[in-house]
Amino acid sequence: MATKPKVLIANRGEIAVRIARTCRELGIPSVAVYSDADRDALHVEMADEAHRIGPALASESYLSIEAVLEAARRSKATLIHPGYGFLAERAQFAHAVDDAGLTFVGPPAAAIEQMGDKAAARRIADAAGMPIAPGTPQPVEIGQAKKHAPRIGYPLLVKAAFGGGGKGMHIVRDADHLEESLKRAAREAQSYFGRPEVFLERFVDRAHHVEAQIIVDVNGHVVFLGERDCSVQRRHQKLIEETPSPLFDDALRERFAEAATSLVAEAGYRNAGTIECILDEDGSFFFLEMNTRLQVEHTVTEMVTGLDIVALQIEVALGGSLAGLDPQPRGHAIQCRINAEDPVRNFLPGPGRITRYLEPGGPFVRVDSGVAEGREIPGDYDSMFAKLIVSGADREQARRRMLRALDEFVVEGVPTTIPVHRWILETPAFRKSEHTTTWLEHALTDVELPAQVDMQPAGAAGQQARPRDILVEVDGRRVPVRIFDERRELAPRQPSSHGGHHGEHVHGEIRAPMQGTILKVLVEKGQEIRAGDVLCILEAMKMENHIASTREGEITDLPIRAGQVVETGQLLAVID
Repeated sequence: MATKPKVLIANRGEIAVRIARTCRELGIPSVAVYSDADRDALHVEMADEAHRIGPALASESYLSIEAVLEAARRSKATLIHPGYGFLAERAQFAHAVDDAGLTFVGPPAAAIEQMGDKAAARRIADAAGMPIAPGTPQPVEIGQAKKHAPRIGYPLLVKAAFGGGGKGMHIVRDADHLEESLKRAAREAQSYFGRPEVFLERFVDRAHHVEAQIIVDVNGHVVFLGERDCSVQRRHQKLIEETPSPLFDDALRERFAEAATSLVAEAGYRNAGTIECILDEDGSFFFLEMNTRLQVEHTVTEMVTGLDIVALQIEVALGGSLAGLDPQPRGHAIQCRINAEDPVRNFLPGPGRITRYLEPGGPFVRVDSGVAEGREIPGDYDSMFAKLIVSGADREQARRRMLRALDEFVVEGVPTTIPVHRWILETPAFRKSEHTTTWLEHALTDVELPAQVDMQPAGAAGQQARPRDILVEVDGRRVPVRIFDERRELAPRQPSSHGGHHGEHVHGEIRAPMQGTILKVLVEKGQEIRAGDVLCILEAMKMENHIASTREGEITDLPIRAGQVVETGQLLAVID
């Protein structure tokens, strides 16, 4: 008798919630995993059972293959879905899942290995006939990069060789900034993906980011589910995605689908994947990378095709065939990523407790969220906590529907990117589809976005404490507990709106603008500095923040060190 399937979700947040919902619809039990920072998270509650896998530090929990597999063993799971991020693109993890006798809901480990190596993926794309941008054929060290850079030409990109999602990626416009960008990209690559290798690639200034969504069954049958446009970006991080691309006509779409299909056939790929490309102004596209996993923006494809891509992934993992699947996309869909960041303060991350939370509704509106009112957004992980997706008969209807939904979306206690989404959707550049991947950072230079509501809830003092129901796990059994604690009514105090990424300063004091980890201290006590000099690099919510001096003078106190965890408002330096 065949073993009944049971899916362990090796991830957290909104994607874990989203996968658990599909499992429930399929009648398949789901298992959540959680770190200490996520003990009270929504995904833990949504799954049929949940298991602790370690402390808040990702390397000891969500990135720990041993911890995840131990949870799978305890729960008697038969499949593991990696979601995206964390272990999703680690070939070592897929191998370990196979070795444990479990089924990996994703491509084979060999496919992850060859397509996850961005340099190797470029060679495969070239062999399949897909155009590639000039770059280095292999990861490079600093000395090699300096030799290759003049051949490739500036501006160029330094990119993580074993990662994706815009992490570990930096634009270099001249030779003077090459070495520092290489070091920074390598640090970020190590932090996100566990490997520091980077390579170089030509950067196209006025480019559009387009991608093909494919899924391949065990027989090698490839289904093209359409293209997406992800050109609204900041620091290579996507903010808004849509499908179909407003720049595609039928002829370009056919060429794009043929190229994507050829590439996955050349790679011997299986399950869902995304081929990312840049599109220049004359309609030529060039291969960037392949993400061997479910994509954050898969939701817009689902909205226009009516297909559940997670369900298709599970079906393929269980040996199912996609023969006869013939998607017929209808209408237009747009997604906005809702991040706990403050656009007014240079997108400063703002983890904390959500004190009020109301999701929008109405026709053709979807919210994929990992939070609820009263829950924490921890500072240990990515800042995205929800995705807002809408569809319409055409792009203009979808745009107007998104504006309406954004107006209905209420989040208090933490800053969000909702104000910048509203502004983007109203700009002539977006409405006319003239925006490129670098447009937003230039366009925001002279824009004054509205300040968000006070992050400290009014009238909190003196309120009667409201009970809070949580679930704890004792010896593998979930036990409901009710807590009365007036301290839970207060959101963590956010930094004031003054100072941007420079930290708070009173009489020469430089203070941490957020909770985070000091990655590097760039100055020393007794050093003379000028206003604008970077004192240290502070990592928060997987983003590097350069904390700069707000005045010139001598550093008379420097009570920080690399690796130290600091709290919001903690003293970093004194300048006299």
